[in-house]
Amino acid sequence: MNIELISIPKIEDNRGNLSVLESEILPFEFKRVYYLYDVPSGAERGGHSHIEQKEFLIALSGSFDVILNNGTEQRTVTLNKPFEGLLIHEGIWRELNNFSSGSVCLVIASAVFDEADYVREFDEFLALQKS
Repeated sequence: MNIELISIPKIEDNRGNLSVLESEILPFEFKRVYYLYDVPSGAERGGHSHIEQKEFLIALSGSFDVILNNGTEQRTVTLNKPFEGLLIHEGIWRELNNFSSGSVCLVIASAVFDEADYVREFDEFLALQKS
């Protein structure tokens, strides 16, 4: 599956830790950054794939599960460390659920928002994967 867990440098200090995300860590240039928070208990986010966009997800606070599907294989990754992120390449269906109270999901994207890049129906996603 075309995903990768990537460690983010962590500088430990007794006053609190610091993590730094610089462009060399990811295989794409940042075009958009957004974050999910105050997700109600039992709610799901995601439910789509991208045709070209890549994304890097980080649990800045709390935890959540990312369910990934490439059309033939499904895998669940739990994100719960602010110094580790999940790189999701294009063509991977993703759903986010099981958000803990107070969780924050930071998303760093390779492109600005473009609705034409989204595949929002799972059946359409599967058809694209077969072609």
